[in-house]
Amino acid sequence: MTGATNGIGRIAAIKLAGMGNHLILIARNQAKAEAMRLDILQTIPDARIDFFYADFTRLSTVAEAARAIGAKYERIDVLINNAGIHAFKQRVTSDGFPEMVSVNYIAPWLLTAKLSDRLVASAPSRIVTVASEASRRSKGLTPDADLHDITPFTRLGSSAIYGRTKLMDVMFSMELARRLASTGVTANCLDPGFNVTGLGRELSFAAPLERFLNFLRVGDPNRGAGIIIALAMARIFAEVTGGYFSVKNAAPLILKAPGGDVDARRRLWDSTARAVEAFDVSF
Repeated sequence: MTGATNGIGRIAAIKLAGMGNHLILIARNQAKAEAMRLDILQTIPDARIDFFYADFTRLSTVAEAARAIGAKYERIDVLINNAGIHAFKQRVTSDGFPEMVSVNYIAPWLLTAKLSDRLVASAPSRIVTVASEASRRSKGLTPDADLHDITPFTRLGSSAIYGRTKLMDVMFSMELARRLASTGVTANCLDPGFNVTGLGRELSFAAPLERFLNFLRVGDPNRGAGIIIALAMARIFAEVTGGYFSVKNAAPLILKAPGGDVDARRRLWDSTARAVEAFDVSF
């Protein structure tokens, strides 16, 4: 699981540990990871938690973490792609990609690709990707251009860019389900709804806003964590694949164009594969 040291990912990881699962968590910040390990062990002394480290703005670290995980573990039952960021200005990674595109989409794509053989060998297994209904604000998608678009933007313009990365996540999950059909590996994605935990980490007023919304009981992060756990663990989803589900009662969501376009999903997949070909991906 990625993105487990903050927000709904942290809540989901703690609950998964409490269910007796062996957690393999990919984190960027070692101090946060160790603090989380101690927190879990205080309440679940026999919890099994292993950490690997990767920076999703540096794809070589993602590939290395995936190689290490694949070498160490004989099976992976569930892969949860949860890490994400909503940036309010453009930043370019050391690999030359737009930061939000790298963190929210390309890095999870690469991680999944590198672990796909292990997931297939472990079947029945599941891949769960945290997308968002923000994808409806994406204003379309042009794969080759958008994967590499480093045009500056402001806070006001950030929502469409963030939404585009989440549309990519949805399309990735749908195409993944098609490619893994009949392997015993399911692939689904979800909208976690509005969650105050980890809200707007780049906003100067994020902390007081989070406290205020918690006071009003708005944006309960347990709901977002709950839909992640359901898709990862619930029997009713054991054989479901190619779905996009709402935090509201796990209702199926209708895909916004071009999310439902099979050819568009293939074009995005092919463009992404070309973008990361230096990392020896055969997926």
